Amino acid sequence: MPTITTEDGTEIFYKDWGSGQPIVFSHGWPLSSDDWDSQMLFFLRNGYRVIAHDRRGHGRSAQVSEGHDMDHYADDLAAVTAHLDLSDAVHIGHSTGGGEVVRYLARHGESRVAKAALLAAVPPLMVRTDAYPGGLPKSVFDDLQNQLAANRSEFYRALPSGPFYGFNRPGAELSEALVQNWWRQGMMGSAKAHYDGIVAFSQTDFTEDLKKITVPTLVMHGDDDQIVPYENSAPLSAELLRNGTLKTYTGFPHGMPTTHAETINADLLEFIRQ
Repeated sequence: MPTITTEDGTEIFYKDWGSGQPIVFSHGWPLSSDDWDSQMLFFLRNGYRVIAHDRRGHGRSAQVSEGHDMDHYADDLAAVTAHLDLSDAVHIGHSTGGGEVVRYLARHGESRVAKAALLAAVPPLMVRTDAYPGGLPKSVFDDLQNQLAANRSEFYRALPSGPFYGFNRPGAELSEALVQNWWRQGMMGSAKAHYDGIVAFSQTDFTEDLKKITVPTLVMHGDDDQIVPYENSAPLSAELLRNGTLKTYTGFPHGMPTTHAETINADLLEFIRQ
């Protein structure tokens, strides 16, 4: 398997397919690069080089005990891009991966980057604070940690069966295959990494990071996102970005890159080609 070893000795698995302008994908919690299958194959067929890695503690990357925070996530992404010597890259992040992309751009600069896209992403900040009163109470994320610690396997069945893909909405048709694939990806990773990752994605404030980003950035979010509520995320991120564009999808769930891959892929391709 293709891997790199970071400065702190963590082995990171990555995929690197095709040639052409590179598109780099950062996955959501608690999944892996496999969650980008639809996008990677689509853009590969459209003449792009596609790259995705498994975040530390996720998928096939090393199940290390420490470093499950946004700074390490961003540094690991930077290590992959440096190892592959990428330039003129488009970075696409979903959910926690969107936070990873934002922190990477703010922390490591934009010299290798042409554009970015944030899909149902966690910035600017998920938890409720005085600055973000529309955020979710910390108790919501404490409960996620408690469910993970009590029975991770059961928790990883319930989340995709319900709010992640919107299968709990009236008239929605549950896809058992999608639920099983989500469960498979989640259970490949480390319980410790996933437990700590809940704090990373919910309590990291990306406000100042977003202000630093100058490359064209497309902010894509469904208004029926039950995981990262729309009102306190996408519109605020688009306002903070210097060159941000907001695209809102009526009725789309958090897992829209999977449930609505055809629409998302087409819109991403249009943005990249602009």
